[in-house]
Amino acid sequence: MTEAEKQPKVINKSGTLKMTDEVAATREQRDIGGRRMNRRNNRRDRNKADLAPKEFDEVTINIDRVSRTVAGGRRMRFKALVAIGNHKNKVGVGVAKGNDVTSAVQKATTRAKKNLITFNMDGETICHEVETKATGANVLMKPAAPGTGIIAGGVVRSIIGLTGIKNLISKSLGSTNKINIAYAVVEGLRQQVPRKDWNTTPAKKEKAEEKAAPEAKKETK
Repeated sequence: MTEAEKQPKVINKSGTLKMTDEVAATREQRDIGGRRMNRRNNRRDRNKADLAPKEFDEVTINIDRVSRTVAGGRRMRFKALVAIGNHKNKVGVGVAKGNDVTSAVQKATTRAKKNLITFNMDGETICHEVETKATGANVLMKPAAPGTGIIAGGVVRSIIGLTGIKNLISKSLGSTNKINIAYAVVEGLRQQVPRKDWNTTPAKKEKAEEKAAPEAKKETK
């Protein structure tokens, strides 16, 4: 008897022979196109991709359970509010619904990436005071001196924490709806104008012209 015949045969419950380690080592896994697939390298690449730093951080601000009345009764779904930012001058907010929490958060994150905005900053604070309104929510934001920190409520703090702003004073006025407050904060950041673009020169010109007009009249007399 040969050595292969002397080896005991291992049979599965289904009655088929198990593949030995030597045979498994010689087998090659191929994809649909017939190309070789190296499983070990694929796993290593996947681990490297997971360890790569993310460009944007995301925060799930709120999750609500919503219902819709249909012919067979009530259909329960979930609505998620997600904000993303790069801890610099890019931020976005997204709202989406899903049959479960995971799908709702994934959809909201995708929408937040589509709604990304780039805003102007003055060091580690905003450029100027701004008050924005979104439906019933009214948010007031003011620049603050270095060392002040972020003085803000829950939703405003969550969104500002994803940006590079370190000093800010804010007050939420009106409605407490979290989605409207989030939209108002993003709109306030979008309206930021850098100091060099402030429209102050025309006013000075008008005052100079008003002063020069009476002097010109006196000379004509």
